[in-house]
Amino acid sequence: MATTYTARDITVLEGLEPVRKRPGMYIGGIDARGLHHLVNEIVDNAIDEVINGYATRLEVTLFEGSREIEVADNGRGIPVDVHPKYRKSALELILTTLHSGGKFDQGNYVHSGGLHGVGSSVVCALSSEMTVTVKRDGHEWRQTYARGKATSKVQKISGGEKVRGSGTTVRFRPDAEIFGKLSFEAREIRERLEAKTYLHRGLRVVFLDETEKPARRDELTHEGGLSDWLTHVVQERGYATTGGTFNLAREGEPRLELALVWTEATDEHVRSYVNGISTPSGGTHENGLRSGITKAVRNYLETHELLPKGVTVTAEDIREGLVVLLSAYVLEPQFQGQTKDRLNNPEVAAQVDGAVRPALEKWLNENPTFAEQIVGRIVLAARAREASRAAAREVTRKTAVSHRLNLPGKLADCSSTDPSLSELFIVEGDSAGGSAKQGRDRKTQAILPLRGKVLNAEQANAAKVTGNRELSDIISALGCGVGADFDLGKLRYGKIFLLMDADADGHHISTLLLAFFWRHLPKLVEAGHIYLAQPPLYRIDAAKETYWALDEKERDAILSRLPKNVKPEIMRFKGLGEMMPEQLKQTTLDPRRRRALKITVPSALEAERVLGELMGKDASLRYRFIMERAKDADDLDV
Repeated sequence: MATTYTARDITVLEGLEPVRKRPGMYIGGIDARGLHHLVNEIVDNAIDEVINGYATRLEVTLFEGSREIEVADNGRGIPVDVHPKYRKSALELILTTLHSGGKFDQGNYVHSGGLHGVGSSVVCALSSEMTVTVKRDGHEWRQTYARGKATSKVQKISGGEKVRGSGTTVRFRPDAEIFGKLSFEAREIRERLEAKTYLHRGLRVVFLDETEKPARRDELTHEGGLSDWLTHVVQERGYATTGGTFNLAREGEPRLELALVWTEATDEHVRSYVNGISTPSGGTHENGLRSGITKAVRNYLETHELLPKGVTVTAEDIREGLVVLLSAYVLEPQFQGQTKDRLNNPEVAAQVDGAVRPALEKWLNENPTFAEQIVGRIVLAARAREASRAAAREVTRKTAVSHRLNLPGKLADCSSTDPSLSELFIVEGDSAGGSAKQGRDRKTQAILPLRGKVLNAEQANAAKVTGNRELSDIISALGCGVGADFDLGKLRYGKIFLLMDADADGHHISTLLLAFFWRHLPKLVEAGHIYLAQPPLYRIDAAKETYWALDEKERDAILSRLPKNVKPEIMRFKGLGEMMPEQLKQTTLDPRRRRALKITVPSALEAERVLGELMGKDASLRYRFIMERAKDADDLDV
């Protein structure tokens, strides 16, 4: 270690030496992400020509070996004439000098992603070989570089013939001294290029992958822009949508393009871009977007008085399930760092908010059907959050003494621990539970008997629900927790069947359980884990054949098909307990022969309305429901 510290110890890095000495400052690291950032820098320069109307086409070639790449555009071409101050070709100046370029003055580029003037020179500094070819003014020029320095002069290669068209072609090989044996990933490059075609309507990108044999050629273009991309993202993530797609295209400053849709997902997914540059860390444009969406929906809810009594909606409830694509074009974007992960312009938040809020509110008013579905989705999110918070407080209080999950003693568990194979049957009564235990497949089927009618979860708070013995047994058996402790990954059974008697009491218990699942474990319903078992109400023996009917209508249909000379024997089951274990297995438990209904919720708002009518505290709604259907009373099974 030096014992003195003087002026002689000060080092000044010249030219592009700082880039080679500390590459992470410029490209984020020397890993795969940093390697691909080199491609992004060159592609973004070409895209700047597209944004400003000078180019319409890019061609990118990944050469054999995955260590060398070429990006060509049909823009204006980098100037090659000599700079009057620095006595160098503008091309060489741009490629070998930090903070040089034509984007510091808005006269050349109105909107640009490359504002720091370091992108191309950084790629040059970190490449062992680079060749740049320029077509402009009827001629073609070329210069070569290595590790940030020119290895040839700018040479005219077109001879005396006039060259048609214009553009810039950059071919480079990342330096193995910096990146080691890392190589380009064709899939990642292809995906990024396709994203550019969604962001810039009319842009055509050709990606030639020579690492495949034969070479693969992809021509990418998307005239539908962000709307097409949103459809692709939603399908790719496997989301079901709620309501329609909202699109916004706004001229002015900042110019905006926006596409959003609500889905049944429980998270919020936003992809944002500024001047064609991805901003994965968000920034002020995303802040304005979220604020505008929240204000628009709140205004709509308050204007139309759509919130049920007792429901409070937060900004997170409003944005739950949103998938959003936002592209903003800012005159002087202030990015955080050279990798441009985040936008910092404070004025942009208010500008985006002011554009999104009125446009989205107007769309909701003009599309009441979509708006109703979205409101239902938001109300469901609010109820689930409130139930989760209350349940979390109660669960925390109850588990302060014991941290072990104890399975209920009356649960007859299965031997399989694979949720994809395991099934839980929640059965009405000990008698039916006994038959189900004997008729089940012990390897994959578990039985949990309940005693009588369970608590009405629609009229009870979270404390009462978690304090109810029958419902707490269900929560313990499932293993996935409730409220803030809910974890779908810990669910012990992939299919949960409600197995009740095929009569009015059985239907009532099923409805009570469905209210419990929808109100306190909605993700199980949304993920398709809840089923309604359908045990038969009738057994019909005729001519050595046995038929099973779920109800009177199906019984009569079977009887109508029998030959006239056959006298059937009809047995009506008073309950599951009357069925022999083998009969219960054959009709209701055996996956090969049973009939079961998966519970799905096409409209969250409609589900809220029906639950409120049938199970809520307002008795007048049930009275109206009964009176409207009084004419069907003779058909009730009581």
